[in-house]
Amino acid sequence: MTQLSDFRPSPAELFASQLPTSIAWRSSTLVERKERLTKLLNWINAHHEAIREALWLDFSKPAPEVDLNEIFPVTSEIKHCLKNLSAWMRPQPQPTPLPMLGTSAFIVAEPKGRALLISPWNFPFNLAIGPLVSALAAGCPAILKPSEYAPHTAQLVQDLVSELFAPHEVAVCLGEKEVASELLALPFDHIFFTGSPAIGKIVMRAAAQHLSSVTLELGGKSPVILDASADLKDAAEKLMWGKFVNCGQTCIAPDYILVPEEKKEAFINEAQIAMTRYYDPEGKGVMQSPDYARLINGKHFDRIKQMLDDAVQKGAKIEIGGDVDEETKYIAPTLISGIDENMLVYQEEIFGPILPILSYSQINDALALIHSQPKPLALYFFGKDDARAKRVLTETSSGNLVINDCVLHFLHSELPFGGVNNSGIGKAHGKFGFLAFSNEKGVLKQRIGFNNVSLLRPPYGIRVKKLIATMMKWF
Repeated sequence: MTQLSDFRPSPAELFASQLPTSIAWRSSTLVERKERLTKLLNWINAHHEAIREALWLDFSKPAPEVDLNEIFPVTSEIKHCLKNLSAWMRPQPQPTPLPMLGTSAFIVAEPKGRALLISPWNFPFNLAIGPLVSALAAGCPAILKPSEYAPHTAQLVQDLVSELFAPHEVAVCLGEKEVASELLALPFDHIFFTGSPAIGKIVMRAAAQHLSSVTLELGGKSPVILDASADLKDAAEKLMWGKFVNCGQTCIAPDYILVPEEKKEAFINEAQIAMTRYYDPEGKGVMQSPDYARLINGKHFDRIKQMLDDAVQKGAKIEIGGDVDEETKYIAPTLISGIDENMLVYQEEIFGPILPILSYSQINDALALIHSQPKPLALYFFGKDDARAKRVLTETSSGNLVINDCVLHFLHSELPFGGVNNSGIGKAHGKFGFLAFSNEKGVLKQRIGFNNVSLLRPPYGIRVKKLIATMMKWF
């Protein structure tokens, strides 16, 4: 297998080579864009095993999880684009306001141009190729920078791109943070970054130097409100999967659960039942489960273990799990209670298989805690009380809100996916991803000769002044 160090073309050379392409692709046809998307789809369908193997080598990801949250989101995104791209590319006629009588107007989605796609390690195939689908649909050439923390998947992404595209169309830059810094110094027309808020700030500062537009898919502490009216069994089954899929290394994973004090023990019991059914049905221990992934590397293992140790030392109680194995980078699915603001699990996004449970007595208390934190990427509400669900909808701010489920919204092709403020800027997926890489250009066509505006030109005599006053009053 080619090593990361074997990659030779410089970022600046690749960037320069894509300028003629970005100009040529401004007039790319529907047929041409569909051809690019179709050959990408065909490659993925022909290489399922290679994708599964790369993800297994990077962090022991079970093949069904690879299919479900790495391959399926991308293939469904491509199919959705193929079905709807014609409508998205079509000029959108706009109504004519009375002062503009005689004109016609429409909006055209033109490609922004050269795009930089920086993807993370936690879903290294999905979050590299998904944005590429949107860029290709919009007519943009792109350079991808996959995470070096998932080297096997990064190499697979490079193999995919090199087989399907010339470097002046789509290219991959492998390497560590120095390569990312070189790329960020270039004046891309759009930058799509997925990662942490801390690195997102670095990306945004770099983009500001060239006034490049950005889509920042970040993260944060996505809360769960378990209402007193919730079905505890249903909620536990959904939350134990949504939290511990991918070993908790998911930007929209539930970060902490707010549970009514009187429901806490009952919920923990249901969570244990669900966890056992998912990861230990034969009673051999979760560590023996073929369906539970591992942490990506030793550095991340140490970080999560430090969080757990810090919480326990400061008085938290392990309700479920807590087992660790450094050699295999294993930390069991773990629920902890007795959390306070002095603990790392309270202060930082966890991004691993630890789920804190915090008790509350009134819904106002739960909302107040959420309001005290930066706006999350996702917020989850479980309950049958529509009035309280509406309160959560109207009184909180988050990238997305899901009622009576979690993480599922990522797969909804008709919903915008993204954060707000600290959890992200801009939206992705489907038409929203297409628009992220497009400039919505307004076009106005005026008739030749006399028109309404002719009446408003100098000299500004009494008649013109009266017309302007009338227009200001009524329009």
